[in-house]
Amino acid sequence: MSFDGTPASKLPLLVTAFQYRFGRDLEAMTRHLVNDVAIGWEELGSDLLDGAPPTIVAALTGGDPWPSRTLDNLITPDGSPPARIAVTETTVGGTDVEWGYILRPSGIEVFPTMYAAFGPVVDWDADPLTDFGDPASWPTVTPPRSAAPSADSPVPATPGASRTAVRR
Repeated sequence: MSFDGTPASKLPLLVTAFQYRFGRDLEAMTRHLVNDVAIGWEELGSDLLDGAPPTIVAALTGGDPWPSRTLDNLITPDGSPPARIAVTETTVGGTDVEWGYILRPSGIEVFPTMYAAFGPVVDWDADPLTDFGDPASWPTVTPPRSAAPSADSPVPATPGASRTAVRR
């Protein structure tokens, strides 16, 4: 989970990370972004651009790198250890998450959580320098959709897909 998350800022980072840092290995990207984080993400940083051509890194960062940061210093009201936040299609309504991103084999599904249960899937082959601020310019693919998971399951709806939510 990250606390800044419009498609204009996150899609270039995620597409570039998939293409370069993770070498198009969706399982490795999923492990890093979803499975290996204890609680969630405070911010996804320019370290996700490792291995990308310098021209792409410069265009996406403006020359100012910043690190990814996880949510590590959380304190709960009762002093208990913080728990991982599992956001699914059925639980997102109780949160203030504005955008949902599901890592699918064909691309990243992007949807505004307050207005849609699903959205377009942006192709992993997208040019990271695409104007992701304009959904009409997104290079999309349309995979078949399967039934939504239960409220108890943060498991993806499509085999091989992984979900992460990003808050703004």
